[in-house]
Amino acid sequence: MAHLVGAERIRFEVPTKVVLDELSIGLETGDRIGVVGRNGEGKSTLLRILAGVQEPDSGRVTSRGGTTFGVLDQGDSLPAGTVLQAVVGGRAEHEWAGDRRVRDVMSGLLHGLAPEADVASLSGGQRRRVALAALLTGDADVLFLDEPTNHLDIEGVRWLAAHLNARWSSGQGAMVTVSHDRWFLDAVCTRMWEVHDRTVDAFEGGYAAYVLQRLERDRQAQAMEARRQNLMRKELAWLRRGPPARTSKPQFRIDAANELIADVPPPRNSVELNRLATARLGKDVVDLVDASASYGGEPVLEHVEWRIAPGERTGILGRNGAGKSTLLALVDGTLAPSSGRVKQGKTVKVRRLTQQLAELDDVAGDRVLDVIGRLRTSYSVGDAELAPGQLLERLGFPASQLSARIGDLSGGWKRRLQLLLVLLDGPNVLILDEPTNDLDTDMLTAMEDVLDTWPGTLIVVSHDRYLIERVTDQQYAVAGGRLRHLPGGVEEYLRLEDASVAVVPDAAAGAGVTGAERRALEKQLTSLDRRMTRLGDEVQRDHAALAAHDQADYAGLETIAARIRARESEREDLELEWLEAAERLESA
Repeated sequence: MAHLVGAERIRFEVPTKVVLDELSIGLETGDRIGVVGRNGEGKSTLLRILAGVQEPDSGRVTSRGGTTFGVLDQGDSLPAGTVLQAVVGGRAEHEWAGDRRVRDVMSGLLHGLAPEADVASLSGGQRRRVALAALLTGDADVLFLDEPTNHLDIEGVRWLAAHLNARWSSGQGAMVTVSHDRWFLDAVCTRMWEVHDRTVDAFEGGYAAYVLQRLERDRQAQAMEARRQNLMRKELAWLRRGPPARTSKPQFRIDAANELIADVPPPRNSVELNRLATARLGKDVVDLVDASASYGGEPVLEHVEWRIAPGERTGILGRNGAGKSTLLALVDGTLAPSSGRVKQGKTVKVRRLTQQLAELDDVAGDRVLDVIGRLRTSYSVGDAELAPGQLLERLGFPASQLSARIGDLSGGWKRRLQLLLVLLDGPNVLILDEPTNDLDTDMLTAMEDVLDTWPGTLIVVSHDRYLIERVTDQQYAVAGGRLRHLPGGVEEYLRLEDASVAVVPDAAAGAGVTGAERRALEKQLTSLDRRMTRLGDEVQRDHAALAAHDQADYAGLETIAARIRARESEREDLELEWLEAAERLESA
């Protein structure tokens, strides 16, 4: 590996705080680094300094001669012009159209956007996608990505992970990304940096490996309070108990992980929570019966049947614009159905955590403790009664923030306070609409811990795959105006999305299939079944080899992990091929 970028004894401070101090760190070719840490600890500042966008107060940043940088920050700096001009610049059509990378990026990020659309007419999320596409079509050696998954749906996040993995499969270049999307970090990153207390700690492996190593560091040093240790143990227990997709690339020994979580109970006591939820809600919650909804005469949802039960914890998936927000509006009663009916139980009290923070504008001049003191004096968490201040502490608020004025809080702190105000209002049906915006991974873990003991009906709409799988017990998809149950969870949803965009011959073409062609298709399906089964067995053996491998041999671990990724990618390709052949056979 060759050295690309190095920071030597850098220091950066703002008027009230030293953000980074005496920090020395570097990037090598092939590095894919995820950056985590609490809001305000300096993650974005670190990226800007390494990229040369911001000068440190002292120290220096050096790079290998000829190294080029690409930066995606959280600002909005697109040039005037069309979408196509923003992405490909002044390149001729035959030049960019013949570039496979450009075509891949445009299909992966810009679906639904007209190439000739004026950039000035786009929404904030659309502009963000255009900026990311412009960066990925370039030839930068090192990419610095600050929250690249913001405004991407779950398919977009999966595409971005696959694109970045393929881009650095040869070990050239490097990438550093700040992200709160833990699935994305685990799928892409080979190393993690945690920014805290004016320094950076480095960890080998992705997010799952970081969780274990951080826990071990905390336990050995005994520098962290018991609450944070228990949260991380709970997080690790979830990682180890979850589906294989979440633990397919652990960079640690299975025995060590099992020993650490041996006395950790499951995240939720589902039986007890359902009992409490039934007591609070009764038998009827919200029923959507043959419900349809439309905007401007255009149908958005059609004939939806959904009977929500007490204590149900449901994740809603779907592309941007599929109708997820419309579905939530039907559930909370802010939108009447155009046909059918929506029935709410008599004891139902619905609260919705929205993507906006407008409800805090009226109290911007008030102090945090004054606002929460007006609502409730206590809050039940499991068997314990917590004062609002204690619940704030559990959500990561330091004592210094309790007397701060709400208008002076950052977006992340406002988001925490917004969640607390919703909980203190005492709903028994809680709707979370993209709750991960502006939150760091520590806060997401704390929020999940609070939700684990919340005895009510929970509905979550999020593009954060990790959150959906972590806090909900079942998932539904909104697609084509319908609501569909997903027994196979997120993986089933992604398979359905893949199948929906695959090129499938129409029924008229299938009707002309000859007997010989039918037998060939049947033979092809049998062959594909055998190959997928063989690959599945090989992946299982690779997992066993990975678990037994010496954890100190990072090169060996990465070799096995790369083999697993290649085989899983091959199996996904075979599944798509099988679906296409099966569809053609059925239409014959």
